[in-house]
Amino acid sequence: MGQKRDTIVQFSGLKSGRYTYDFTLGGDFFDEYKNEEIAGGEVRFDVTLDKKERTLLFNFHFEGTLVTMCDRCLGQMTVPVKGDDTLCVKFSDEEQSDNEDVAILPENASEIDLAQYMYEYVAVSLPMQHVHAEGECDPSVTSYITDSEQPDSGDETDPRWDALLKIKEENKNN
Repeated sequence: MGQKRDTIVQFSGLKSGRYTYDFTLGGDFFDEYKNEEIAGGEVRFDVTLDKKERTLLFNFHFEGTLVTMCDRCLGQMTVPVKGDDTLCVKFSDEEQSDNEDVAILPENASEIDLAQYMYEYVAVSLPMQHVHAEGECDPSVTSYITDSEQPDSGDETDPRWDALLKIKEENKNN
């Protein structure tokens, strides 16, 4: 996972204050996570670190595009993503946080790898449905969808219903 080395922030030796970082996550980064929904893409992160005595506050802003599969035709498509997230990092040798916006690092930690957090922020920002714009889906696939969704003309009736209606009529007459 050599690509992740670019997402490590070394905070030991930094004085209290504000620091900014820029990261660009590309196809190699997303390939490492082997998520079937994300086949690649490029997302740019602007990260601001507010370093305090005992906490680190990371503010993430990201924008870019992801490559995913269309839910309708299964063809590849690009989806724009953007978002803002915050991560608070505290130091403790014992405590574990149940809050997803708070990370706990050991007291002697000197760096943090932001890769997993950035990946999760991007993955969560992906829309639930991915569908090409009207007319952009693969016509060889959508022709099957369109044919199967054609409503019946209404002229023909199912013979099973005809038989049931006949029985119903006979019972009414008796």
